[in-house]
Parts: sequence; C-alpha cells; structure tokens
Amino acid sequence: MSLRTRIMDDLKAAMKAGQSDRVAQIRAISAKIKDLDVAARAKSGEVSEDDILLALRSMIKTRTESAAMYHQGNRPELAAKEEAEIETIRAYLPAELSEEALKEAIAEAVKETGAEGMKDMGKVMGVLKGRFGAALDAGRASGLVKAHLS
Repeated sequence: MSLRTRIMDDLKAAMKAGQSDRVAQIRAISAKIKDLDVAARAKSGEVSEDDILLALRSMIKTRTESAAMYHQGNRPELAAKEEAEIETIRAYLPAELSEEALKEAIAEAVKETGAEGMKDMGKVMGVLKGRFGAALDAGRASGLVKAHLS
C-alpha cells in the first residue's frame, strides 16, 4: 500500500471515529503532500515516496523546534499539541535504523570512500544517502559521522 493511500485511509478512519485532533493532524500531512504535488507540476515532475518522506521529516523538525519554544515560553498545552503531531507524522515514516546498524553503515561508508577526516564528511554522507535514501535520518547520521571521523 502506498504512503498516500495509507494516509487517506487513516484520515477516513479518524473521521468516522470522530477523532477531530487526529483528523486535523492527518489533514496537515495531506496538505503538505498536495503542496509537493503542485510544486512538482510546475517542474513537470512526479512526487516520489522519498520526496514525501523528506517532507514528513521536515515537518517533524519544524514541530520539534516549535515544541521546544513552547516549553521555553511556559506553554505546555501548545507544546503537547506539537508533540502529538510529531507522533502522528512519525507513524508514516519507516522504522529508523538502530544505533548499531547506523554505526556499521557509517564504518562501511568510511572504508568505501577512504575518508580520513572531517573534510571527507560529505562523501560519507553521500554514500549513506544513496544507500538508505529518505529512510536515513540525516541529522542523526551526521552527528555519528562527525564522531567517527574525529
């Protein structure tokens, strides 16, 4: 089942169950996908599953930053809303690589590229992105690559 189909099925189920918060969260995801479709039409391209996954990761990053700001501003109710949205979005992302599996993949990529220092970080990240695509959490991988190359 495609990601789009799964999102639409979940939206219908949430509407039938009367879960207004979940409906709003899934509609936000659907709106982001429609934005991608419109942008792709302008370029006469197609939106792939990887493009959708990257957009979902971007949505998580934005909401994580917002939640942190709400916590700092002593607005726990708004932070809780953002965190609930993050959980809904995460449900559509593939399972993240375990810490060990990611470290092994980084070691292989370093060996493959012959990386010796921080100047070679881009090469290593390129190999990882090529291997895992949108399933790779680039932020997490970046920190581990830096630690490995230091």
